[in-house]
Amino acid sequence: MTAHDPSMARGGWMRWFGFGGSARDAFDDVSRVDPPDEDAPEPDADQRRRLRTLGEITQFLMQHDLPVSPFTLEVAHDIVTGTNPPLSGLVARQVADGRPVTSSWLDDVVHGQTEEENGAEQIHALILRLEGTVEAFSVTASMARNATNDYNSALKAHVDGLVAIDTASTDGHGDMIEQLTALAGDMLSRTRKVARELSRSERETRTLQKQLADARAEAEIDHLTGLPNRRAFETRYGEEYVATRENREPLCVAFCDIDEFKRINDKHGHDAGDRVLRTVAQSLATISDEQCHVARHGGEEFVVLLRNKLIDEACAVIDEAREAIAARRLINRATDVPFGQITLSAGVADVHAYRDAHEALRAADDALLRAKESGRNLALKANLPDCPAD
Repeated sequence: MTAHDPSMARGGWMRWFGFGGSARDAFDDVSRVDPPDEDAPEPDADQRRRLRTLGEITQFLMQHDLPVSPFTLEVAHDIVTGTNPPLSGLVARQVADGRPVTSSWLDDVVHGQTEEENGAEQIHALILRLEGTVEAFSVTASMARNATNDYNSALKAHVDGLVAIDTASTDGHGDMIEQLTALAGDMLSRTRKVARELSRSERETRTLQKQLADARAEAEIDHLTGLPNRRAFETRYGEEYVATRENREPLCVAFCDIDEFKRINDKHGHDAGDRVLRTVAQSLATISDEQCHVARHGGEEFVVLLRNKLIDEACAVIDEAREAIAARRLINRATDVPFGQITLSAGVADVHAYRDAHEALRAADDALLRAKESGRNLALKANLPDCPAD
């Protein structure tokens, strides 16, 4: 059953990272030290949002005793705003495991994450550039082949005409016409050879295009689960966001995370954990169709994009999938030890209720964290923004 918990403060997710209070508490403490001018105008919603963000960044740095530097400020911003969900997940797990969040650890995590993403992005960008170049060559080769065929037809007509003249000639110019006929015939032979080469080039180009398309598809698949990966989701999300906004169609996004996945890995091993990931992925994939896009976002987190679904309908879809997974009783075949109940927590957001697509993702991620804090095995609606979208 989907639950919406309006009593949960926006700063509640801070406790997920090991914070003692909300970001608003931190800001209120600062305000009490240096109270604002009573005659000053009340800050508008956008100003309040920025003040909360600053308070959350400050609290993150102080809670983990991090120095104030461009690097730590950027990292803190990405975490408190939800700009980098994988990094937020890594920090949450670090805190949950009782390990410190240090500058050096953050540097290693961010550096490794950036290198992996940059390498994959470079390959993907190269494939896209190659596809564009090959497509341009294909068009040029096709035009050249068509022009060559037209030229061959015209040249053959001239050769046939010269042969006819040579056959009928009686005025002593036969030798010259014969030479012209031979020259034209040689030209025709050469252009036919060019046409054959162009046809071969076109066939090879089509083969290369297919190989590039296969490589691009391969780069957008998560090989462990067989689902589309984060890159594929982001591309699809951008396309669906634009299309549904133009057509005024509803669009919802949900983050789903396997509960206590670390316990599974610790108790049964990573190979068994991978099997659980594949099983959950296969179960979620059953709801995927032209209107529902399911992808692995990273780690034990999945993301679902639901087009033409209002928020309550989207929550019902996620709840049905969540309950189906919870009803299964999985056993580690290597040891015959039951995994115990496998459950999901989820956060669902109405994308067009927010100012932009990124804010909707952050809202869904916040709702997921609230679901974790509220006991897990829940799907919660995201809190609506202070300033709804136009």
